[in-house]
Order: sequence, then C-alpha cells, then structure tokens
Amino acid sequence: MRRATAATAAVTGLAQVLWGSTYVVTTEFLPPDRPLFTALARALPAGLLLLAVTRVLPRGDWWWRAAVLGVLNIGVFFPLLFLAAYRVPGGTAAVAGSVGPLLVAVLGVPMLAERVRARTVVTGLAAVAGVALVMLPGLGVVDAAGTAAALAAAGAMSLGTVLGKRWGRPEGAGPPALAGWQLTVGGLVIAPLAAAVEGAPPDVDAAGAAGYAYLALVNTALAYWLWFRGVGRMGATSVTFLVTLSPLTATTLGWAFLGESLTAVQVTGMALALGATAAGQAAPRQRRPVPRARLPRARRDHVRR
Repeated sequence: MRRATAATAAVTGLAQVLWGSTYVVTTEFLPPDRPLFTALARALPAGLLLLAVTRVLPRGDWWWRAAVLGVLNIGVFFPLLFLAAYRVPGGTAAVAGSVGPLLVAVLGVPMLAERVRARTVVTGLAAVAGVALVMLPGLGVVDAAGTAAALAAAGAMSLGTVLGKRWGRPEGAGPPALAGWQLTVGGLVIAPLAAAVEGAPPDVDAAGAAGYAYLALVNTALAYWLWFRGVGRMGATSVTFLVTLSPLTATTLGWAFLGESLTAVQVTGMALALGATAAGQAAPRQRRPVPRARLPRARRDHVRR
C-alpha cells in the first residue's frame, strides 16, 4: 500500500475508532433508554454546525442526492442501529454490521462496474469471523427482528457508501459541507420519530451535557467529515473494510475503562479482524502494459498494422 493511501486509510479509520467510543460514552454519561433522542442529539447539532462553518448549500441535482444520502447514512441507519441494540446483544449487532464490505462488493457490480474478486470475499468473511470471535461473549439468542434491523442498518450504510462513491463530490463542496448536508437531513428525519416514540427530551446533568457535546462535535461532526473524505478518496470496498475498527475499539475501551474481560479468543479475533482490514486496503494488482519498444519485432509489426 502506498504511503498516501495508507495515510488516507488511517485518517478515515479514525472515524470508525471515534464511533467505537459511542458505547462507553452512552452507558457512562447519558440518560438511559433514550436512543432516538441520542441519535437526534448526535446528528442535527453536528449538521447545523457544519452548515454554519462551511456556508455551502447543495446546488442542482445535489439537493435530492444529499437528501438520499442523508436518509440512508443517518436517517435510516441511526434508528435501525438503535433498534438492533435494544433487541439483540451488542455482539450480534456488531457481527451483522461487519458484513458491510461484502454488501459493498455486491452493490459495486451494477453501480460502480466493479468485479467481485475472490480476494474480497475471502477477506470479508475473515473480517466477519474476526469480529464474531471478538464479540463472542455478547452473542446470544437470535432475535429475528433485531437481527434484521442490524442487517438493514448495514445495508443502508453500504448503499449510501456506494452511492457516495458513484456520485462523487460536487464542485465547490468539500467533505465538511457534504457531511453537514447529510447530518442535517438525517437529523430532520429522526426528530419527528424521536418526538413520537420518546416524547419530551430527558433531563440532562453536567456529565450528560458533556457526553452529548462529545457525541455531536467529535463522534459525529468530526468523524463523518473524516468518513466522507475517505469515501471520496478510497475505493468503496476498501473504505468499508474499516468498519471492523468500530467494534474492536468498543471492546478495547470496555476492557480498559469498564472492567470488561478480554479473553485469548477475543484477542485472536482482533488480530484476524485487523489483518482482514489491512488486507482490504491493498489495491489489486494490475498488469502493466509492455512498452512497445520491448516487444519482439514480429509483434511490433503486428501493432503497426
């Protein structure tokens, strides 16, 4: 992997690391049982802040494109993710979410004219297996609705990633503006749902306010800025392989700060998932064209004809 590509992958992967801190912050600082309000508090303030900083609005087709991406990446993804978190153990949701690289590889065939390579399939399955080993203590009885929600969340994020790669970035709008559009749209989609399901906002103390500020500013505004920057610069499948960093970070933080155990099986799973993530960043080998001057005389004559 070239140095520039490695740097881009590292910066983009930081977004997943930040998202991996969501569980610790939510359980330790925020009011309990308010997933939709938490999703709203993450998305809408971050989106409005980025809009205020960039002062760039969509133009032309990008009005509806930004709406579609915002609904998929934020408005649909967040509620499905929290629904899955309430109905299935975190390990089950993490394993379901780790199928993202495989979904992106499949979606990339009709939408990006990419081939599904055997290497991608094998690496994707290795990533799923690694995450499954890491999250093994959290795997429980399968809940059909919760598992379906987790898979649908992964599907929404994967489709949003592929569409973002297909459409590229509009002229004059950088990753902060693109993130601001989508977070604002997603927050506006979540707001009425949160009001209908959870009612009035909860009472928030100083620790909760600090937690929500971290989620909005660092965990969401900064993280999605970095993520959309990576989507624009990396291959769709390569960038999606980075999703394994989120559950790995959550597990590591749980071990470091919440006193959770970390077994040898989980450490093995971490190594497998990280190896698959690194392998997913390696660009496929391409055959170099043979210089014309090096071709045998008979073949040069054939080229002339």
